[in-house]
Amino acid sequence: MQKEVIFKDLGTIDYKDALNLQKTYFQNAINIKYKNTNSAFVHNVITNCFFICEHQHVYTIGKNGKDDNLLISSDFLKKNNIKLYKIDRGGDITYHGPGQIVGYPIIDLEYFSLSIKKYIFLLEEIIIQTLNDYDINGYRIEDLTGVWVNSSIDSVPKKICAIGVRVSRYITMHGFALNVNNDLKYFEYINPCGISGMQVTSVEKEKGEKMNINDLKQKIIYQTKNYFY
Repeated sequence: MQKEVIFKDLGTIDYKDALNLQKTYFQNAINIKYKNTNSAFVHNVITNCFFICEHQHVYTIGKNGKDDNLLISSDFLKKNNIKLYKIDRGGDITYHGPGQIVGYPIIDLEYFSLSIKKYIFLLEEIIIQTLNDYDINGYRIEDLTGVWVNSSIDSVPKKICAIGVRVSRYITMHGFALNVNNDLKYFEYINPCGISGMQVTSVEKEKGEKMNINDLKQKIIYQTKNYFY
């Protein structure tokens, strides 16, 4: 059987709406695996989806995140129309906003014979190879999930892509956030990923020009097919 992931570009979507969509697909897949022991049947029924989108300004805090990594008040959030959600992924606090590509794979890791560790590695590799198409050298830092670059501006290591997932019965949800054209000032209001003083960057900042976000989406999809088909 050919392994397949169905890609759906949701455009710009409210974070809560995207979360509810993820939960629906995630729970349907979980239910199928709970109720059936025939792996061939399960693999034929579960739809492996990869949602790709952008959000309006929002902070999300993972299940092990600390509230004090949000450096601004609730009044500031309200005044600046920034939403805040506590969610069930791994990791600490991160930011999503316009101009940032967010990916939410809802897939059965057993279908692709992947461990959770290997899955995280592949998500990082997809981003690293996508960045390579733009002559940006992305890399990993041991014990820190995500993708980093040595900034073209000052050679300081900066995070360009955050990753945080939830996995149950080898079904995944949540995913990654790649900074493309987004306003990086919103990271100044948090300790990104719970790391005080951590610097972030974007594809736009590294290249010195606005990027075609749809082109980057297509490159991410292309790289995903290389690893998941």
